[in-house]
Amino acid sequence: METQLLRDPQIFPTEDVLKNALEPDAYEVFASFMNVITSAEYGLTYEWRYYNDGKSWLCKILHKKKTVMWLSVWNGFFKISFFFTEKHLEGIAALDIAENIKEDFCKAKPIGRLIPMLFNINNKKELPDVLTVAAFKKSLK
Repeated sequence: METQLLRDPQIFPTEDVLKNALEPDAYEVFASFMNVITSAEYGLTYEWRYYNDGKSWLCKILHKKKTVMWLSVWNGFFKISFFFTEKHLEGIAALDIAENIKEDFCKAKPIGRLIPMLFNINNKKELPDVLTVAAFKKSLK
């Protein structure tokens, strides 16, 4: 069952907290992912913040001031969430990512004007598609 973690507003998600929350394999993938996105190649930054509406800590991943994606921690994995508008459908269809991701995205129920693209990550095989989408999102105006 999917259970979102990091729900205590008093406990900031430090490295130790994240290690304890994620299983060892998932934490290793998380650490690798964070190293890649903050490298010079991607140039992204991140900030953890507790959100009262969802009653949990979320990590906002940014390029300059633009939100590229969101990260949340769940039981056994971490979730990456991207949000796009209809005008980006063609660009996403052209991306070199798994077809099932594109299909799930096309079936996703919009949240207002935004269409979510979600990734549940617990192994390194899933990272290339996430990084491809991140580069695409970063490139958008």
